[in-house]
Amino acid sequence: MQRIGFYSGSFDPVTLGHTDVIARACRLFDRLVIGVGTHDAKRPLFSVAERVAMLEAETKAIADKSGVKIDITTFGGLAVDAARAAGAGVIVRGLRDATDFDYEVRMGSMNAAMAPDIETVFLAATPSVGHIAANLVRQIAEMGGDASSFVSPAVAAKLKAKALQKG
Repeated sequence: MQRIGFYSGSFDPVTLGHTDVIARACRLFDRLVIGVGTHDAKRPLFSVAERVAMLEAETKAIADKSGVKIDITTFGGLAVDAARAAGAGVIVRGLRDATDFDYEVRMGSMNAAMAPDIETVFLAATPSVGHIAANLVRQIAEMGGDASSFVSPAVAAKLKAKALQKG
């Protein structure tokens, strides 16, 4: 039986923290589905298509190295429903700090109440990327700062181009 994990987020933009969680999740699963949230309440910097394209580029080497199939999908509803639709038995969540832990445990409990057949697994951030938050990366880029320490060179170039478009 294939072990399928589901990792969701806005990935606006995909950061080194995200790719760290993805690479580590690949040690646990045969297939990892990455769900890009398309919630109307959020105002993303990058379009859904841009976020999917960035994830495809950023995860190719991870998939090749790990031998794990990584699929990227979009969803607009509940992550637990998207996980079920992907055939995943586990939702993966990354934790940077205690604030993340408190929030994610509550979310995991709610998901467990809605879908008792789907487990939630928490991966603590690797110390070198534990401070990275996509919303802060966006703010740095939008204010003309250098976000290259927090994202890959390819994503840094896209952030810079996006900032220039807005400026």
